[in-house]
Amino acid sequence: MASNGNGTTTVIRNGTLIDATGAEATHNEAVVIEGNRIRSVGGLPPDVNLEDRDNVQTIDASGQWIMPGLIDGHCHLSFGFPVMTGVASAKGTNSPEFSSLRAARNLGTILRSGVTSVAAPGGTWFIDVALRDAVQAGLIEGPRINCAGRFIVTYGSIADDEPSWVGSPEHKLGKLCNTRDEMITEVRRQHKHGVNFIKIADSTYGQTQTFSREELTAVVDEAHRRNCPVTIHSRGAGSTRDAALAGMDWILHADLAEEADLDAVAEAGSRLMPSATFLWRAVELGEQFGRPQNEIDNIRRHAEGTARVLQRSRELGIKILCGTDSGNSTPMPYGELHANEAEILVKYGGYTPMEAIQSITKENAYVIGLEGELGTLEEGKLADIIMLDSDPLADITVLQGGKHLTNVMKDGQLVNLATGDDNFLPFQQVGF
Repeated sequence: MASNGNGTTTVIRNGTLIDATGAEATHNEAVVIEGNRIRSVGGLPPDVNLEDRDNVQTIDASGQWIMPGLIDGHCHLSFGFPVMTGVASAKGTNSPEFSSLRAARNLGTILRSGVTSVAAPGGTWFIDVALRDAVQAGLIEGPRINCAGRFIVTYGSIADDEPSWVGSPEHKLGKLCNTRDEMITEVRRQHKHGVNFIKIADSTYGQTQTFSREELTAVVDEAHRRNCPVTIHSRGAGSTRDAALAGMDWILHADLAEEADLDAVAEAGSRLMPSATFLWRAVELGEQFGRPQNEIDNIRRHAEGTARVLQRSRELGIKILCGTDSGNSTPMPYGELHANEAEILVKYGGYTPMEAIQSITKENAYVIGLEGELGTLEEGKLADIIMLDSDPLADITVLQGGKHLTNVMKDGQLVNLATGDDNFLPFQQVGF
């Protein structure tokens, strides 16, 4: 009989099964895990002897809910948060070495909130690539990672915040590329260094469309030639429409997209990841962090625009992915908000809790590069599983912050939910 890596077969008995295929929740008889995959769901295979304690580990999930591990499709790992004071190396992202160590520690916090996979659409240097490989090699503990490199930006894009004569220093989030040839070269450079996908970034709030459709198409064509997907930070209507027409694989935000823009997205078959968690969080905490009222009002406008985008996308059948923008600023801490997007889908988009659960599991497997391999509890799928002491179909907020977790399994291995945070100094919280 095959084992799950620690010499045992794991059997989860009883409880309520939410397999995320879209089927109704049902009583669970047995989920059998061998190696890093699910052997069977349903009846107990005749060759699995629950009395064989040396080879079979049994988890009794009575009174619990069993579902796939959560996937945060928009989580920045190396932006330099949380901020720390009194440490010279911790000033922003000036130190790749310190940034790497800080990010590695944060991975354990993410995993213990029930998030077994993340997509990281942009970071500094190639830190996220190293984190991905270190997790895969077993050097550090954390969720499965699929990542981009630095944003490809032009003058006026979200990460173009240096004077033109400075350019784009290595420690900045964006790589400045002002011609189509420079953009293509950067795609090739990033692919050489092992990124899983390419991230383009338009202007911060869509106030200016900083890429032409021809430039977007050139980036997409070059990346796809290398079997590398492409995503874009696009809050504006024009950039969202042109991104879809250029063949973008998924589009982040799309706050200001109008019906014609969403029609183009639907026709192209692109997917949307609104990542509205950050917007609503910024509205909630903006005053506390000293943001001016006009900025808060603008962010609220974008949040409300996202609600309209969600509703129309559901009508058009556009696939909606769940991402939160965790790690992009101090108000977006790790371990707390990774499941909040599912609540936004239900509260503002009209999605059912089951549809929201599918978005944060089955559908999000697409941005991890494991569509069909991850995100549902079915025979042959990767064994990423969480167990909860409360029903997420009755209250979708049960998924948030790991408060209702009883077990987390990644790749067939149970995670020790003890954090060990008492051994670390507290982080200093400052502004956005």
